[in-house]
Amino acid sequence: MTPIVREPVPVTTRAPAGATNAYVVGSDRALLVDPADRTDELDELVAGRSVEHVTVTHTHPDHTGAVRAYAEETDATVWCRRGRETRFAGATGVEPDRTFAEGERIPVGGDDGGVTVLDMPGHAPDHVAFEGDFGVCCGDLAVAEGSVVVGAPEGNLRAYLVALRRLHARDPSALYPGHGPVIDDPRATCERLLRHRLDRERSVLAAVDGGAADVDAVVDAAYGKDLTGVRDLARATVIAHVEKLDAEGRLRYDADTQCVEPV
Repeated sequence: MTPIVREPVPVTTRAPAGATNAYVVGSDRALLVDPADRTDELDELVAGRSVEHVTVTHTHPDHTGAVRAYAEETDATVWCRRGRETRFAGATGVEPDRTFAEGERIPVGGDDGGVTVLDMPGHAPDHVAFEGDFGVCCGDLAVAEGSVVVGAPEGNLRAYLVALRRLHARDPSALYPGHGPVIDDPRATCERLLRHRLDRERSVLAAVDGGAADVDAVVDAAYGKDLTGVRDLARATVIAHVEKLDAEGRLRYDADTQCVEPV
């Protein structure tokens, strides 16, 4: 089985638990995924596994901070999602050497066989995951506890739900997330995250049906708790939900005024 090693890297952004997981996949000519920053521990891991490829699951700042440094130090091939080269270069400060799309493989050396790219947008428009015989390195698609932020304008809730259902259907043996511990019950985790999103959707619809006429009123009604310090995330999440519901014809949303009304 292809070895995969998780190395939590402290970050200053609002990442869960204050850290992003970097992964080194393969024992030789390895792949480095999501190097958020340089640490002594990650330096040692990269040097010990002879990294020849570097990439990210998506280009949010808490996943990209040390792409350039490790690429320059190792002379690794830098990969990104095809069609997202400009976004990648802007986030990492380095132009990609190669690109990939759904179903293509990044070769990992020796007998490890490589990883297959899976398109998994939703949390971010360029989000991908990497599947191997170890399971799926899934970035911010799933977490062991809590939920993933899917907030406008970066997040697309319809795409995120499709991605979760695709991951559930693939039934991997384990998930290696961008934050927190390895997930050894992938299907149950996907089901929990799907239920959470659908529960939130019902609360948003109930808020609109109950008279909430704009996004802020929906936030207050749908959450019903103190949002100090996280209101911006809750607001972005509600907008992602009403955008989905508007696209499905289940409510009306005016993006300019941020007003909502039932159908």
